[in-house]
Amino acid sequence: MITVYPAEKMGRSDLGWLQSWFHFSFADYENPARVHFGALRVINDDLVKAGTGFDTHGHRDMEIISYVVDGGLTHADSMGNQRTLTRGQVQYMSAGTGVRHSEHNRGSETTRLLQVWIFPDRKGYAPRYGDHAFDWRARENQWLHLVSPDGGPAPVQIHQDANFHATALSAGGETRFEVGAGRQAYLVLIEGDARINGETLQARDGLESVETTLEILTDTGAHMLVIEMAAGPVD
Repeated sequence: MITVYPAEKMGRSDLGWLQSWFHFSFADYENPARVHFGALRVINDDLVKAGTGFDTHGHRDMEIISYVVDGGLTHADSMGNQRTLTRGQVQYMSAGTGVRHSEHNRGSETTRLLQVWIFPDRKGYAPRYGDHAFDWRARENQWLHLVSPDGGPAPVQIHQDANFHATALSAGGETRFEVGAGRQAYLVLIEGDARINGETLQARDGLESVETTLEILTDTGAHMLVIEMAAGPVD
């Protein structure tokens, strides 16, 4: 089974310095039918104006992954980490028992990022941070494994049975993404267009799949992120 969530029906926020599309309930956007999808709690598609950002604030007991689409994102946290990431790169922070951090656009152009929150497999982990500067070419017309569970094959690892994959298909390209028994996946069409299992998606649209492999074609090109995880409720 698949379900498409068009960007035009998502929650929206415009704070002047920050514009956001909310795939799930967040901040002032409350939708009881869109609280989480398995372990996936938040996907925010954010546009952050140059010279602005999220000032220091706290989190706990959440796996937080940022995927930079355009521009630069500078992270600093109470663990002493500071790092600027650019297009196609990934930052990870396990908030665990508590951490404070900030995220800013120190550049001269608008930054776009996907901010993703995943429920951890248990509470009370020690906080930790990680990032990886993926080569953009590694996702061209193929799936690039960005994030895996602890002990998995991806360079970024989280405290949950969830995997992140990205691809950038050329015009006229096609691919498939396996979603097996007992598994589910959430796809974000970041840029471009695609036809997925007969459904047409445009930039910023989302799609849920439960135990249904995705057959994907694009006319103009498509940049996509897929979060694959165990199906069902979170313990």
